[in-house]
Amino acid sequence: MQHFPYDLTGPIGSRATLGLIVLQVDETLEQDMRRLLPGGDVAHHVTRIPSGDALTPDTIATMEGTLPAAAALLPPAAAFDVIGYGCTSGTTLIGADRVADLVRQGAASAHVTDPLSAALAALESLGIQSLAIVSPYVDSVSAPVRDAFAAQGYEVRATASFGEEVEARVARIDPASIRAAALSVADDADAVFLSCTNLRTLDIIEDLEAVLGKPVLSSNQVLAWHMAKLAKISEVCNGPGHLFQTLPV
Repeated sequence: MQHFPYDLTGPIGSRATLGLIVLQVDETLEQDMRRLLPGGDVAHHVTRIPSGDALTPDTIATMEGTLPAAAALLPPAAAFDVIGYGCTSGTTLIGADRVADLVRQGAASAHVTDPLSAALAALESLGIQSLAIVSPYVDSVSAPVRDAFAAQGYEVRATASFGEEVEARVARIDPASIRAAALSVADDADAVFLSCTNLRTLDIIEDLEAVLGKPVLSSNQVLAWHMAKLAKISEVCNGPGHLFQTLPV
């Protein structure tokens, strides 16, 4: 067999290299990120983390133990600008700093973020003081999400939850139901946050903002925005809503 000479070139991500840790049962986040952060000269690498069929404090605790191994399945030769951990409630219960530490045990990255940290950064950029939250979770998971925003000084004026813990059902909640829930809690708040990476929210954000006259944020939207900001590739990030359309990221 002839051994043919070859040259080496640079990495696929000539502009930036992004990593994403997605829950095993999440059917929405990976699809949304493809829409929000186009490829080309931005490399996308995805790994999955075991998460259980139901989202409960117990399954989230299990994720804490497996995060380093999930991150280690990302390509070790890639020089990551940002790695995102795709679980809002998981970050809430594990803690954002702890999540970043666990991710870095498995993969090197200049930055690590998550939907909670991204949402807090978005709220600060928008000058939001109060919010309403819509989530799919059972109370033992949704209450800590509410409390996490309150602990950072944000007034949570109202919350609505679908009381669902089975992730396969969460991924199939009709966006019209999410929209109706958002409308039911939004009146007294400066903004609405649609919490959960498995909820199908991207296509209702702009309509909700038009009806409500206030910013509407979602876990996947803010995660993409924050990853783009940290990687300094904001101009390639194409997302819905006030967060993208009226503010430099």
